[in-house]
Amino acid sequence: MKSRLLSLVLALTCCAVYAAPVGAQGLPGATVHAEGKAERDAMKSLMQERCKENPQQCEEMKAKMKAHREQCKADPQKCREEMKAQREERCKANPQRCEEMKAKMKARHERCQVDPQKCRDERKARFDERCKQNPQRCEEMKARMKAREEQCKADPAKCPPPSDRK
Repeated sequence: MKSRLLSLVLALTCCAVYAAPVGAQGLPGATVHAEGKAERDAMKSLMQERCKENPQQCEEMKAKMKAHREQCKADPQKCREEMKAQREERCKANPQRCEEMKAKMKARHERCQVDPQKCRDERKARFDERCKQNPQRCEEMKARMKAREEQCKADPAKCPPPSDRK
């Protein structure tokens, strides 16, 4: 049971951190991923129910997740390898969904190659929407981004080369 809850919490964390395409409704041509949002919302409500039922276990899981994040900060390569292994495991369990996701990612990449400004606008719209929903987290994120930018100015060797995102 604990491993399932840990998997659920880690999955929610990954979704929140890496793929929260919440909303770009006001932007012409922007895509909103309804099926992914519905799935995340269902997982979130399930987690909230479980936390109401057993708050102590929920706090323990939050502490474990915090420890895991700290370990990933210390050794990001190890975490990337672990995530890759987990993704491959999920793909073995459900190859059709995996192929669908790969096709979507490839199509998005090709669209962004053709019209990078549109992709930047969509990304900004999603960011703005998330900021509207949670301004405190947005301010924390902006502060981290600014600190990272200053760190890169101080020591460019520690940062990857700039991409075409800007």
